[in-house]
Amino acid sequence: MITFFISIILLVIGYFTYGKFVEKVFGKDNSRKTPAYANEDGVDFVPMKKQNNAMIQLLNIAGTGPIFGPIMGALFGPVAFIWIVVGAIFAGGVHDYLTGMISIRNKGAHIPELAGRFLGKFSKHVVNAFALLLLLLVGTVFATTSGSLLHVLVDGQIALWIIIGIIFLYFFLSTILPIDKIIGKIYPILGFILIIGTIGVGIMMFTSGYGSSIPELSLKNMHPDEVAIFPILFLTITCGALSGFHATQSPIISRTVKNESQGRYIFYGMMIAEAVIAMIWAAASMSLFDGNTLNNMINAGTPSAVVNDVSIRLLGAIGGTIAVLAVIVLPITSGDTAFRAARSVIADYIHFGQKKWTNRLAIAIPLFVISIILTQIDFNILWRYFSWANQTTAALALWIATMYLLVKGKQYWISLIPALFITDMVFVYILNAQIGFSLPMNVSHIGGIILTTAFTVWFFWKAKQNKADQIETDLKVA
Repeated sequence: MITFFISIILLVIGYFTYGKFVEKVFGKDNSRKTPAYANEDGVDFVPMKKQNNAMIQLLNIAGTGPIFGPIMGALFGPVAFIWIVVGAIFAGGVHDYLTGMISIRNKGAHIPELAGRFLGKFSKHVVNAFALLLLLLVGTVFATTSGSLLHVLVDGQIALWIIIGIIFLYFFLSTILPIDKIIGKIYPILGFILIIGTIGVGIMMFTSGYGSSIPELSLKNMHPDEVAIFPILFLTITCGALSGFHATQSPIISRTVKNESQGRYIFYGMMIAEAVIAMIWAAASMSLFDGNTLNNMINAGTPSAVVNDVSIRLLGAIGGTIAVLAVIVLPITSGDTAFRAARSVIADYIHFGQKKWTNRLAIAIPLFVISIILTQIDFNILWRYFSWANQTTAALALWIATMYLLVKGKQYWISLIPALFITDMVFVYILNAQIGFSLPMNVSHIGGIILTTAFTVWFFWKAKQNKADQIETDLKVA
């Protein structure tokens, strides 16, 4: 219990201290006109209120990640708390703030466009492929998970395929309509439901006596299947600590932010808020279930069963239903913007204007057809590929941020350190995993170090070129 409260306090302190430091390193400038005004089009570029932007950002980035991820991460024991706190403050918050603010400085550009500008044209194509893969997986996984949660909530009275079909219809409308027509109007309401439900679970966890069962800090691996902490934990708990999906979502809000001083609250602050949500669900899972029981519940289906059990046990039938609805809000409000971001990424990539609704349909329809086909794949396989693609995108986004800071002569280590760490983790994972190369873990760790080192050498060679180009450009302007 003490570990839990200290973790929450550290997250809040992190926002006011390290978050402010990161903002200072970047150098906010309120005299600059943001894309919301400079590129206003009434569809994607629309000035919106700070609180609305913050709530949309929180719901965009959250998905089931800060709930399903921590529930599965709870199998490792309280070591999961360390990753949530350290990851959110020094990796996730930095990642979200820098990708959001760099996008603002580059006309609301999405991550593939930013990769092209800072890492080269080849990188743009690679990141574009990863971003689209990730967004399609996110949209599909979140339609499936929200559908399964609703299916459990109605006790199977409505067929799962009907529920998922309704969710896809909502996703489709949110993807093609102007951002202020659906998303801008209902997200503040959905955000309120999320906050109330999460706070309810957190409070009742302690008033019901379960709080004393939250294990204290330990570096011991408690996973029932003895799964290695490195690298699996860092690909299991993503959205609550560090998530590349956020890099695909922040540019959506970078197009609606009114001035740069709002960036820390909207981007860094909502990452911290998401980490708090992750802490609550990880703690609830650890306090209510032993490792074997939790593992059996997850293996029996998806973490949806755990969410339902925790909510009903802590809050009763009515309160539990509200809490489950709060959880359902997350994948639905991330799935819709996943498809919206995918549409924007493709449109930017092929330079296809999106002001006409027919242009939006031309991109959206094929995306949804592919996603519906993907729903036929086993959830666990989808989740594994999502986790790897997610953290690979996070690594690429952190390298883009590092290049931006390096070329600008700023303290680039704030993004370089987490970039090095997560790059090594994704290399080790794909080398060792069955969905990858199935190499022994010790060989995978050696391979991870070699590949990360090679990429770092290439990066600094590219940075030297970029700095030379920047100097040449500055001389021409002078």
